[in-house]
Amino acid sequence: MTSDSALIERYLSHVRFEKRLAARTVALYTEDLNKLTELAKKAGLTDLTLIDTPHLRRWMAQMHASGRSPRGIALILSGWRGFFNWLGKEGLITANPLSGLRAPKASKPLPKALNVDDAVQLAQHRPADTDPWLQARDTAMVELLYSSGLRVGELIGLDVQASSHAKGWIDVSSGEAHVFGKGAKRRSVPVGQQALSALQAWLAIRATGLSASAVEPHAMFVGQRGTRLSAQAVWQRLRLRGLQAGIASPVHPHMLRHSFASHVLQSSGDLRGVQELLGHANISTTQVYTRLDYQHLAKTYDAAHPRARKKAS
Repeated sequence: MTSDSALIERYLSHVRFEKRLAARTVALYTEDLNKLTELAKKAGLTDLTLIDTPHLRRWMAQMHASGRSPRGIALILSGWRGFFNWLGKEGLITANPLSGLRAPKASKPLPKALNVDDAVQLAQHRPADTDPWLQARDTAMVELLYSSGLRVGELIGLDVQASSHAKGWIDVSSGEAHVFGKGAKRRSVPVGQQALSALQAWLAIRATGLSASAVEPHAMFVGQRGTRLSAQAVWQRLRLRGLQAGIASPVHPHMLRHSFASHVLQSSGDLRGVQELLGHANISTTQVYTRLDYQHLAKTYDAAHPRARKKAS
């Protein structure tokens, strides 16, 4: 009978020379198979070909319980799955015991939001060396994204005036943004006074930076060549503004949408209201912000509650 170590060496030679996998990948496979051998010995198995699905399910649960991430488990299972597939092709097992087994689902990462102070700092920042025209435009964009929770596509789709073909516009008199969002759904969201003021300041000088032959004269947010800003251009401008304002986290448009949702929920506790403002079709999409809200409350508790504070060492 072939020893486990000899069997593993044959497999590693196969992936190294026949499949021509990178040295780093082969090294990771070696670690994964050494771990498999160790687990099999602890389970009293004398041969790796005796491993069955219940063994693997139990080991996967143990890894998860010990704190290994779902992604880490998935990578280990991937290494093992290749080994068992090879055993099957060699006629050493009749079926892959990993068939049908999947790593635990990874929890969705929390959306990154600015705290209130950083969001206000970003909105109020006025770089001294920035062209006044660009500064007015960028300030209006930041204020609108944070004030109304717009997606970047909704922001760049805004026109100066309402029309039958406009994807979106701002009604300054009523303080509302009318946008065309995901799923071809229109929605109206309130625009705060600071955002309205920034928008009016932008509109007052917008035309002065455009040539008479502006390509898209109806677009609300344009570059100096008169073309409607792209999503990438907005990302770049916000990243630069965040750096100039001294914000630690890299700023992007969706971060301001997350900040809007998180801060409104913290103040109001109205999950359904936030769902409508964001234009989410399902409440489950909005519920992620309750986790952000809980984190905020937990930090407040840890900082303020006398029984939560760590004792000085």
